[in-house]
Amino acid sequence: MSGPNRLAIFDCDGTLVDSQANICQAMIAAFATEQIPPPEEAAIRRVVGLSLVETMRVLLPGESHATHVRLGENYKAAFWKLRAAGQVEEPLFPGIADCLMAIEADGWLLAVATGKSDRGLLHCLEYHGLAKSFISLQTADRHPSKPHPSMIHQAMADAGAAPETTVMIGDTSFDIGMGIAAGCTTVGVAWGYHDPAELFEEGAHFVADRPDQLPAILRTASTA
Repeated sequence: MSGPNRLAIFDCDGTLVDSQANICQAMIAAFATEQIPPPEEAAIRRVVGLSLVETMRVLLPGESHATHVRLGENYKAAFWKLRAAGQVEEPLFPGIADCLMAIEADGWLLAVATGKSDRGLLHCLEYHGLAKSFISLQTADRHPSKPHPSMIHQAMADAGAAPETTVMIGDTSFDIGMGIAAGCTTVGVAWGYHDPAELFEEGAHFVADRPDQLPAILRTASTA
């Protein structure tokens, strides 16, 4: 009888795609709608990966929950206005497409766990021709915000995987914290929005400097 499947779960923004320019633009527009001065772009990048309401709570801890919800809705409206105008660019980081193919060729199933919405994630993956590469797509629409492990639990259930055969790959401490909470191996990536030192401090088992390092890291992780 075979054991659980091996599953590689990827964050999206800052790990698969470079979307920071669009995120910052939509966030600034969301705050403008409420006539609230926007945060610095560095502060915005720090919270990429959280669900929208949690993002707003971190950025504006003194405001009410109702304000956080409104800002989240404003952000979604601003982002989709940008998309409708053809102004959204979410390029894959160089080497990601080859990296995914190599990991899949090694026998791993692939999944995504992201703070994006279902609609936003599917649009992004379809644009890059990657939607069918992933066995499970978990988003903020159906789960608590990272670092709660709910998204990983569902991805493992979808894939027939177990914590000991699952790796969470992401660029933020929220991704690493989520993986640790789920009992998985965690791999940080150095090309995203949090510094590698923070990822190690959060408990990352490995940090990749480039996408082409990930297949070898996963081979090591699966035999550790």
